[in-house]
Amino acid sequence: MARPTRRLGNLPAEATSFVGRRRELGELRTKLAAARLVSLVGPGGVGKSRLAIRIATDLARGFKGGAWLVELAEVRDPRLVANAALAALDLRDQATADPPALLISYVRDKELLLVLDNCEHLLEAAAQLVSGVIKAASGVRVITTSREPLSVPGEHVVAVPPLELPAARQTEALAQLRHNEAVMLFTERATAAGKFELTASNQAAVVDLCRRLDGLPLAIELAAVRTRVLTADQILERLNNRFALLTGGSRAALRRQQTLQTTIDWSHDLLSGDERTLLRRLCVFAGRFTLEDVEGVCASKDVPTSRMLDLLSSLVDKSLVNREHTTRLACYRMHETMREYASLKLREAGEVEVTGQRCGEYYRSRCQRSEDQASHQLAEWLEWMELEIDNIRALLRHCLTQADFSLGIDLASTLYWYWVTRGTAEGVRWLDELLASERGNHSPHASAYYLRGFLANLQADPSTARPWFERAAATAGEYGQVALLSRTLSQASIAENMAGQRLSARRLLDEAEAVAVDIDDVAVRLGLLQARTLDGLFAGDLDAARSAASEGVRLSREAGEPYRLEMMLMNLGSAALFAGDLDASKAPFAESLRIAHGIDDRIAQYYLLDALGCHAAGAGKAQLAAQLLGAAETVRTGAGARIIPTIAPLIIQAQKLAVAALGQSKFEAKFEAGKLLTRHAAVRLALGEPPDVAAASSDGAGAKLLGKRQAEVARLVADGLSNKQIGARLFISEYTVDSHVRGILNKLGFNSRAQIAAWIASSYQ
Repeated sequence: MARPTRRLGNLPAEATSFVGRRRELGELRTKLAAARLVSLVGPGGVGKSRLAIRIATDLARGFKGGAWLVELAEVRDPRLVANAALAALDLRDQATADPPALLISYVRDKELLLVLDNCEHLLEAAAQLVSGVIKAASGVRVITTSREPLSVPGEHVVAVPPLELPAARQTEALAQLRHNEAVMLFTERATAAGKFELTASNQAAVVDLCRRLDGLPLAIELAAVRTRVLTADQILERLNNRFALLTGGSRAALRRQQTLQTTIDWSHDLLSGDERTLLRRLCVFAGRFTLEDVEGVCASKDVPTSRMLDLLSSLVDKSLVNREHTTRLACYRMHETMREYASLKLREAGEVEVTGQRCGEYYRSRCQRSEDQASHQLAEWLEWMELEIDNIRALLRHCLTQADFSLGIDLASTLYWYWVTRGTAEGVRWLDELLASERGNHSPHASAYYLRGFLANLQADPSTARPWFERAAATAGEYGQVALLSRTLSQASIAENMAGQRLSARRLLDEAEAVAVDIDDVAVRLGLLQARTLDGLFAGDLDAARSAASEGVRLSREAGEPYRLEMMLMNLGSAALFAGDLDASKAPFAESLRIAHGIDDRIAQYYLLDALGCHAAGAGKAQLAAQLLGAAETVRTGAGARIIPTIAPLIIQAQKLAVAALGQSKFEAKFEAGKLLTRHAAVRLALGEPPDVAAASSDGAGAKLLGKRQAEVARLVADGLSNKQIGARLFISEYTVDSHVRGILNKLGFNSRAQIAAWIASSYQ
């Protein structure tokens, strides 16, 4: 074993150095020691976000549940604030119909730090969410950044000022000047941009620049990057000329936001014509974007696709666009202040409508092209969609406000796999709004009706699913969409089974089979096999269920469709488990879990962890069973799901078997240890794989870290023994055991015995 290196939380690594803010950091530490909510307030470009991330990074270790950043700059819909928080905390609205309730339920017993960044355009929604969290979760602290306070009870406001400025008449020595916050920032960013050094000959110009820019970090960074081609004196001269034109020579007439606007104006005017064109068009992207997106949306006859890479690279070099790295793709993002500026320029150029149309058509085409790829290369498609989702959400909102329902419905329908595996409740809301708004529009949207019903099935809501399937079947029949009609009838059969209507379910399944007789379509055949399998499981005809599931496994494997293969394997394992055939259930469960983990389907992961926990209990592996059942509960609650009724009796039986083998206290200790496992560690444990080296080393380093006696004590803590019981087992005093436990906690960076147990569970299996 080795010391765990994973820190709870999602705070980003800082790409550039953090400069100054000693006073503000000290004030924030003091306030957060007593206050539950602290809001950092100040104008755009003053550095609120960097300050919030830095203080959260400094304080994260003091929160058992870690520190988490919720980025709201790219959220345009107030109702998606809770969804953004769920995503930041690695939770899912895959089953729940109420994302805020899932968030409150999750944080209720946690000790963590939440940072809500860029709340100003979502004040009411952010205030409502924060109020709910603060009331429900006494162990949660919240930091928000905004241009104005949230104005909720208990809020402590910290005004974020510009950076400390050097004296107007420079009397400090050069060595002292280098420690001034504004000068430090200018110098560091200029040095990073090229060959720059603060010297006696340029220090006066640098001081005047920092003062001229009011100590605003964004303005200073924009000026500093220009030292690649201009001296500090030249930059100062050009900026002074610009400010004089604006204010008639009176520096006092310029407010800080005018300073920032003027600095961006100056940077903008130094761009070539094509660079300006691209910069203003980039504002249509609400979130991150790729080079392919830029080429598809921003290119035109006057600025061709072939120039996009060079122009985009130039804007990155000038700090007007930020580059980020994801797993596979380079992507880009605009600072919120820069996006606002670019939006003004787009409006001035009269390009708002045409650029918006290009954006809508690009994403419609891009999503439709990728729809077929999605079912076969689902993991890659989901990675791309997670990168693009903020842009598509903004488009969906635009479609609603501009009554472009056809485009909105097309877009929402192509996100089928995203809604199924990532955001079921969100997909439901978009479809409900768009489909409700299409009244009077007689265009066929059978696929959207089908998707809406399917999402209701995933939420175990057959009463909602029924009318949507009826509507989909009627429309598909009217327009001759035979394959979609069969798939709809198959899913309608499943809805009837969930509602306990066996006769209706059987009738619809027979209709689906009759419609599909002459259709050679893999999705149709797999839909029928899924319905047949579940019909057998509901009816208790396990032979029929196993037969249909086996054929489904074969067909989905041949078709190369991971989601449907995952489901068919899960069905096959379930039929075997329900029949008491432990040997036949494990292999399909294990393969299904590998797929579910690969595409990050949380509902399937929790079910399969529960199922493998039941298998372990039946196979006499009580400790493993307890840990897997605990891990399943964590994954299930994180997805907002309820226990699936068909497996509930088996879980109860598995718990009884494990308690009988371990005793109640040891079972509870192992169960709690399982709840603390990460999903990745839980999956590896369920599959019998060695722990990830990030959590534990297989070379025996753990023994060196803890020492032999501490390792023995840690194992007994994991077994649920008290200090007194451990002392009796090892023939040492209770005081000595307590000393060892405190030493283990310190070495591993833990706060509780349950965390020790979770570490042992993931490291010694």
